[in-house]
Amino acid sequence: MAPNHAFLPPENARPDPGKRRQALDLARRLPALALAARQAAASLQTGLHGRRRSGMGENFWQFRPFIAGEAAQNVDWRRSARDDRLYVREREWEAAQVLWVWADLSASMNFRSSDALPSKLDRALILALALADSCARAGERTGWLGFTRLICARDIVDRIAVALIGEARRNEDNFDDLPPALPLRPREKAVLIGDFLVDPAQVAALVKKLAANGARGHVLMVYDPAEQAFPFAGQTEFFDEAGSMLRAGRAEDYAAIYSQRLEAHRDALALAARAQGWTFALHATDRPAAEALLHLRLALTADGAR
Repeated sequence: MAPNHAFLPPENARPDPGKRRQALDLARRLPALALAARQAAASLQTGLHGRRRSGMGENFWQFRPFIAGEAAQNVDWRRSARDDRLYVREREWEAAQVLWVWADLSASMNFRSSDALPSKLDRALILALALADSCARAGERTGWLGFTRLICARDIVDRIAVALIGEARRNEDNFDDLPPALPLRPREKAVLIGDFLVDPAQVAALVKKLAANGARGHVLMVYDPAEQAFPFAGQTEFFDEAGSMLRAGRAEDYAAIYSQRLEAHRDALALAARAQGWTFALHATDRPAAEALLHLRLALTADGAR
């Protein structure tokens, strides 16, 4: 059994011709997911890479009082004319981060083995939106890789959510398993979140293209606990995201080979990421989202220190 099957019990797995389109379902859930993302971001310390600093750069940061002994050319005369003091225009330190986030919205991400657990899609969206919110809190720019521009605004979660709904309606459920392979700029970073149940060679080619100019990034594989434990026995029907079915007379006979292939699949994904200097990590949906957020924050901070 290849690890790219969505393992669903027969009573939950049969395709339902009357179900809503994924785009409509996503639109319905996004307000709650956006709220959860903001709450998750607020639980972390402000910002992913520390506070903003003045220094060499192109973007305005702040005005500060002129210090005696400085070169007169540093004075911003327009701002100083509004007060009895002299002011200097400071620019933002060049090392302020640019982060691209992406979460898999394809059909396999809708899987959850229990009503008590979030789907992989819900968890991935919360993590991606929370990272975007954290960047905005730190005054950094973030975009959704593939279809939004870079944004730095307090309402960034709402802006991305609106863009996601529009993208879902345009795609009509035909979401790609991977983001577009767009070479990133050297100082940019990316966080890719999904189940990555695709050929690892595709992931390797994607990461190589994204990192071609020296950009760094992080791959987070989200999985449901049932996809790890394979808790199936007896006659079971397995459906993949396309609706193809495999009927197993004794599902337990597949457990060993499935575990071996899943481990090999994850090893190949980790190798693909690390070959370009990126990181790879796993996150189960029965674990708190804060754990994954903290891991990603530390990884991004470590990047900023290089």
